[in-house]
Amino acid sequence: MSQLLLALDTSGKHGSVALARVAGEAEVTVVEAAALAGGTFSAELVPQIAGLLARHGFKPSDLCGFAVVSGPGSFTGLRVGLAAIKALAEVLQEPIAAISLLEAVAWSAGGHCRVLAARDAGRSEVYVGDYEVVDFPHMHSERLLTREEFLAEARDAAVSAEASRKAGRVVTPDAALADLLHSAGVPCELVAYPTSEVIARLGWHHIQAGRTVGAEELEANYIRRSDAEIFSPPRH
Repeated sequence: MSQLLLALDTSGKHGSVALARVAGEAEVTVVEAAALAGGTFSAELVPQIAGLLARHGFKPSDLCGFAVVSGPGSFTGLRVGLAAIKALAEVLQEPIAAISLLEAVAWSAGGHCRVLAARDAGRSEVYVGDYEVVDFPHMHSERLLTREEFLAEARDAAVSAEASRKAGRVVTPDAALADLLHSAGVPCELVAYPTSEVIARLGWHHIQAGRTVGAEELEANYIRRSDAEIFSPPRH
């Protein structure tokens, strides 16, 4: 018997929310997905969720769990999305799968191999996730690197993969990062930004494997400290 999962991503300039039917270990079918315009998450998120459920004759109580991108990304966007999921999960007492956007990028690349998944973090910095992808990604690390550090690591990864004759890939959904790597002679694949279906599939896998959190445990995976933390005076 199928159940309903709500998948959400508010980590970037634009977001998305999706309702998916889930069953068994890997059966995930998106019923409907809706785009969320950047800068208006707080105003449109709850109405969009309510609209998705109403259009298909469902109630919040029909949801069996949640998959939400917990970072890295926009501080404001992540806070809005996580707050909405916390509220729903606390009322319904259903599990939450917190998904890293870097994990979703690594999985979007497909195949079975070691993957460096990268996202532009602004300020000449890069979010980098080191993953081993088999059927699903297994994280080795996630870090914030300067562009110079990222180029050096990506180059080392490419050399190591070639020397060991093992598949190794650097992937990103950001065209500017892909251009940077190509101009430096480092192999890189430009992949699509993870869809809400990808978030739903990863989320259902996490839920099936028991890798979930409750509403009170859900936290943002910022990787980078906020400006308030960086620039606030030290406490004595």
